[in-house]
Amino acid sequence: MPRTDRVSEAPRTDESHGPVGLLHRIRANPSGRLALKVGIGVVGGLVVALGIVLIPFPGPGWAIVILGLAILALEFAWAKHTLEFTKRHVQNWTHWAKRQSLPVRLLIGVLGMLFVAAIVWLSVKLSFGVDLAALAWGWLGGA
Repeated sequence: MPRTDRVSEAPRTDESHGPVGLLHRIRANPSGRLALKVGIGVVGGLVVALGIVLIPFPGPGWAIVILGLAILALEFAWAKHTLEFTKRHVQNWTHWAKRQSLPVRLLIGVLGMLFVAAIVWLSVKLSFGVDLAALAWGWLGGA
C-alpha cells in the first residue's frame, strides 16, 4: 500500500520529498521558478564573491568559490559546465601528482608550503605593517 501525504491523501513519490522534490515543486510555479533562480543567483554569487576575496589568503578560498559554483549549478547551465570543468582538472592534477615519485611529491609539497608562507607574509605585511620574516630573523638571533 503506497504511503500518502497527510494533507492531500494523494500517493506520494520519492521525487516529492527532500531537496530535489522541493526544487521541483518550486519550479512548477512560474513565480516560484523566477524566485528560485533569483535567490540561487544571489546566494551563489555572494558565495563565489566571498571565495574570490579569500583566494589570496591562506584558507579555503578556492573551496568557497567551488561551493558557490555548486550552488549556482542548481539553476544555471554555465555554472554546471564550469563546475564540471573544474572538477575534471582538479582530478587530473591529483592523479598526475599521485603518479609522481616521492621526491617530486615532496617538492610539490614544499613549493605549496612556500607559496602559502609567502601569501601569509604578504597579507600580514600589507594588512598590519608587520614583516614576519624580519621578526623571525630577529628571534633566531640574526642581524
